[in-house]
Amino acid sequence: MPAMEVIVGLHNVKPRHKGAVITFGNFDGVHHGHQMLLAHLSAKARELDAPSMLVTFEPQPAEFLNREKSPVPARLTRFREKICLLTKTDLTRVLCLSFNERTRILPAEWVVDEFLHKRLTARYVVVGDDFRFGEGAKGDYTMLKEAGDRLGFEVSHMGTLTFDHERVSSTRIRTVLAAGDFSEAAKMLGHEYFIMGRVIYGRQLGRQLGVPTANIPLQRYRAALEGVYAVRVDGLDKPYQGIANIGVRPTVDGKKPLLEVHLFDFSQDIYGKLLTVTFEHKIRNERTFESLDALKERIAEDIVIARNWFAR
Repeated sequence: MPAMEVIVGLHNVKPRHKGAVITFGNFDGVHHGHQMLLAHLSAKARELDAPSMLVTFEPQPAEFLNREKSPVPARLTRFREKICLLTKTDLTRVLCLSFNERTRILPAEWVVDEFLHKRLTARYVVVGDDFRFGEGAKGDYTMLKEAGDRLGFEVSHMGTLTFDHERVSSTRIRTVLAAGDFSEAAKMLGHEYFIMGRVIYGRQLGRQLGVPTANIPLQRYRAALEGVYAVRVDGLDKPYQGIANIGVRPTVDGKKPLLEVHLFDFSQDIYGKLLTVTFEHKIRNERTFESLDALKERIAEDIVIARNWFAR
C-alpha cells in the first residue's frame, strides 16, 4: 500500500489531489469512533476508485478560539502522534490547514462552494454526527447535504459509536485518562495511550537528584495527563521500563509543562532521540515539596512503586 501523503496548507493542494472522498475533523486521539468513520471513508474510496482525504486543522479550532482562556482543552495527540496513528489506517491523504483568524471568519458557503467543490472537487463527503463548519459554526449537515445535491457530490454522516452505553469521544477519553484508567482509555482508543517527542537538553536537575531524566517538550497547549506514571519507552535499542513526570515541576520553579522520563537500568546518551512513551499506571498527582531532599525521597518511593507494579 502506498505511503499516506501529508499536505500542509491549501497552497500545496495540486490538481492531482482533486476528486477525493473526504472527511473533516480534529481526530484527536484517532479513537475507535474516528477509526470507524475512516473505515467507511476507505470503503467508499474503493467503491468509487478514488483517493481518501482527511481535512484537519492546526491548532485545533477549540485551542485557537479559547486561547485567551485558561485552561484550553487538553490535547490527546499532537500532529506528529496523530499522523503516526493515521498511517496505520487505509487513508490516502491528510490535508492540514492552519486555523487562524482568517480561517475562523470563512463563511460556511465558501467552505462548500469554493473549498470542497472548486479547490478539491469532492466526490463524496462523510462527517460525524456533530459536525459544524464556517463562521460562527453556521454550517451543519443539512447545509452540506443541500450543497452536495446542488454541486454534484454525495454527502452522508456517521452515527455515534458507544462504549458501555456512552458515546466514544475525545472528551470522554480525556476524563478517563485524567482518572488514571489506562485500560479503559485503551478500549476506546483502540491502542495504548502514548506521547512521542525528541529528547532535549534540560536543567540537569534529575541528574543532581540521582535520577537522570530524558526531557521531552510537550509542544501542545495542554496535555491530557498530569502527575507521575509507570511507563514503557520505545525508540531505543529495546523497550525500557521507567517512571515519568508530566507537569510544570513546581518544586523547582518550572514554568512550561514537560515530560520527564527516568529509564530503569539505563545510562546511554540519548539527546535528540525520538521516543515513544506509553503510559501504563498512574502513581500519584504532581505536587510541591518543601525541599529538594523531600522530592528526592519521594522519587525513590515512586521508583519502588513502579518497579513493583511492573514486576507484578
